[in-house]
Amino acid sequence: MHNPGNATPDRFPAEARFEEGAQFIAGRLSRGTSGRTHAVVDPASGEEVLRYELAGTADVDRAVAAAREAFPGWAGATPGERSDALHRFAAVLADHAEDFARAESLQCGKPLKLSRGFDVPGTIDNTAFFAGAARLLQGQSAGEYSGDHTSYLRREPIGVVGSVAPWNYPLQMAAWKVLPAIAAGNTIVLKPAELTPLTSLLFARAATDAGIPDGVINIVTGTGKEAGEHLVGHPDVAMTSFTGSTAVGRRVAEIATATVKRLHLELGGKAPFVVFDDADLEAAAHGAVAGALINTGQDCTAATRAYVQRPLYDAFVERTAALMETVRLGDPFAPGTDLGPLISHVQRDRVAGFVDRARAYARVVTGGEAPGGQLAKGAYYRPTLIADAPQDSEVVQSEIFGPVLVVLPFDTDDEGIALANDTPYGLAASAWSRDVYRANRATREIKAGCVWVNDHIPIISEMPHGGYKSSGYGKDMSAYSFEEYTQIKHVMFDNTAVAVKDWHRTVFGDR
Repeated sequence: MHNPGNATPDRFPAEARFEEGAQFIAGRLSRGTSGRTHAVVDPASGEEVLRYELAGTADVDRAVAAAREAFPGWAGATPGERSDALHRFAAVLADHAEDFARAESLQCGKPLKLSRGFDVPGTIDNTAFFAGAARLLQGQSAGEYSGDHTSYLRREPIGVVGSVAPWNYPLQMAAWKVLPAIAAGNTIVLKPAELTPLTSLLFARAATDAGIPDGVINIVTGTGKEAGEHLVGHPDVAMTSFTGSTAVGRRVAEIATATVKRLHLELGGKAPFVVFDDADLEAAAHGAVAGALINTGQDCTAATRAYVQRPLYDAFVERTAALMETVRLGDPFAPGTDLGPLISHVQRDRVAGFVDRARAYARVVTGGEAPGGQLAKGAYYRPTLIADAPQDSEVVQSEIFGPVLVVLPFDTDDEGIALANDTPYGLAASAWSRDVYRANRATREIKAGCVWVNDHIPIISEMPHGGYKSSGYGKDMSAYSFEEYTQIKHVMFDNTAVAVKDWHRTVFGDR
């Protein structure tokens, strides 16, 4: 269905905002020096909204140097001073929320209601959370663990962090990378996806407006092959944090390992959505549609594999398909739009390829095509439900990253949980049941970094986000993210004032 309502022509004026360039280094915008340009394209229309000069390796070097220069002063600030700066940052973000929402919808094709209701408020809340968390960088209490010494722990910043963020949630991913790093006293160079740099640049400018010192947050907008790999391998970068596909994550790990860096990886997902036969069918069907289609399915935690116990299977397929057919595709800026385009025509064609190949071995219940008419010029694809695919097929095992949900039946609880675990990924999952014991078993036995019960997708700043298995390691958000962005130092004081210690005999003397 597509009935987008009346679109508003008032989009984000990207060219006017970034006429000085798409690199943000040492507190100011500048042009990239790679000698090549790239276009930000509105995926809803195919129209170019900003052409900018890509970063080269020299820009990365300049950004890392700025971050390195800013590090001693920022790391030496008190937790209270960093906290105050982050509180001001949150206030600036809130004051410019509409700009952020429009820029995000323009570059990504997200419905404006999603940017306004999820991406932007979530980022503001994250900033406010880390403003408070900056004061709580604590270690273990001091104590005399050896008897003759007092030990305590210091939690210290690592140094310059080099982060690489994806295109599906550019604003939130920038926040997830930047905020815990700087709250802990690090400085950062962030490389956003070259497709979607607008909100990362706005985010860095807002930090400067809030009084965060120049060089603490730097943005280099370039390709992964040139700017990204140079950043990850840079000898002055002490840590790398990467969010993206598992395949690219392996390459990042290879480069980072060569320079013995701290490494945090948040990679792909193929989230199972396990519906037991006592589940609320209506709740499960609504949850599946929302969980599968959020951000046009371009979400590593999106519901992608629905396993439904056989007594509910046919009814679930029928109800989920009916709900999908009510979802309205349209202009992201129109108030009646539920679902926007995919990020690009390339991604749209990739998703379509998965679905077209699946026709040979599964049933496409609804969707499975790009819309025509006024939406044909955009990267749109209809919400798609596929049923009866084999467990070992590519639509079940591979990350499609589009508005596609695959539904399979299971018989016993053992089988349902086993199928849920039967992919290389382990980022997120959900279990649907009215039986607390059944649901609790699913949360224990499903191997994923987050398991929801009777819901799918909600995230909160206070809780960590990160995966198992090929979905990577380490955590974003929450106080647990400080484990990624700090290093622990053990400090030990002698309490005896004895010059010759008893243990010295192991080296010299017979005492």
